[in-house]
Amino acid sequence: MKTDVVIPKLGMTMTHGKVAAWKIGEGEWVDEAQIVLVIETEKVTYDVEAQDSGFLHIIAEPGVSAEVGEAVGELYETKEACQAATAAGGSPSSLPPGSPIPRENRKGVRITPTARKLAEANNLDYTLLKGSGTSNRINRADVEKALAAGPAPVARVQAEVFDGEVIDGKRVKDALPLSGMRAAVAEHMHHSLQVSAQLTTMGEFDVTELINMRNALVKKEAMLGTRITYTDIFAYLVAQVLKEVPILNSSIVGNEIKLWEDINLGIAVSLPEEKYDSGLIVPVLKNVETMTIAEISIKIKELKEKAYTGKLQLDDISGGTFTISNTGGFGKGYAYNTPVISQPQSAIMGIGAFTDRPVVVDGEIVVRPIMNWNLTFDHRAINGAPVGKFLAILNEYIENPYLLMT
Repeated sequence: MKTDVVIPKLGMTMTHGKVAAWKIGEGEWVDEAQIVLVIETEKVTYDVEAQDSGFLHIIAEPGVSAEVGEAVGELYETKEACQAATAAGGSPSSLPPGSPIPRENRKGVRITPTARKLAEANNLDYTLLKGSGTSNRINRADVEKALAAGPAPVARVQAEVFDGEVIDGKRVKDALPLSGMRAAVAEHMHHSLQVSAQLTTMGEFDVTELINMRNALVKKEAMLGTRITYTDIFAYLVAQVLKEVPILNSSIVGNEIKLWEDINLGIAVSLPEEKYDSGLIVPVLKNVETMTIAEISIKIKELKEKAYTGKLQLDDISGGTFTISNTGGFGKGYAYNTPVISQPQSAIMGIGAFTDRPVVVDGEIVVRPIMNWNLTFDHRAINGAPVGKFLAILNEYIENPYLLMT
């Protein structure tokens, strides 16, 4: 008798997960409720507990994606049964001798762990198969069909013009898998642009008084228990304005526009760079309308630390009603962009770096620190008038931040 270790369904929209790490080795004993596996789904990691006890046979190695409910491991009552399963299937970390599939050929191939295991056990080059599963994933039935059709295809041999991959005459420097966090961001952003009517308006704020306010708060670091950042202040100001213009704190649900009582701000966080690019994740600061600037600062630092160390939970990245993206820390200069809404929210605001620029004040040309901003909103839910009101109030608070203390 055996019990499968499967990819659990952690949320309504979850369709697959990736094996991040096995906490128990091949053939070792596992107690019921013991953490046996760590999976990665979208932007978080999750510890999977064993539903039964037994000796572990690993089907899917770390890095392999599998559909929800699919077995990635097996628990056997006896060590002999586990060893027999291992002998029958081979080690998940190695290919059978003879005609191994070149690693470069396996990049980007979507195949279930059970299908991969069956193909490798029969020396079948699954990269030549066409998948019939979700998103054209190769499943067990596809492999069985190929095996029944005749001799197994052999691995493709490519003539190498140089020591690397060549596509349409172009030499490939490297290949990054569109999986995990990168795939989740790509899918979410593409979906957002498909389902909403997004319009971006752009402008600039004079942040002279905002800088003065921040400098004053920094001097109170010991008293406040935290070093206040511009993101902290901006989150506080946005929350106050959203209370006055609540239509920007809304979502389209069915055939209604739901205005949210809670103001839950998504704060975009860029993760450390990993080979050409960096990850992106948006932790959510809940009920900002009830918090002080110091409380906001402490909570943002806590969420960022969890993001950097991979300890965010699903609750930490869900429930957002409005998002702020601060790109000001990624270099000087003056630039505009069009941030994409995080569904099902109706608006996102991007803010940039402070740049000294000549402006006219009281009829005279003076140099002032100027911050550019970009506000994208869903025109299905929000028209131009409330957007203009939101920006006018926000500009008043930024140029006169002490108004909030009167």
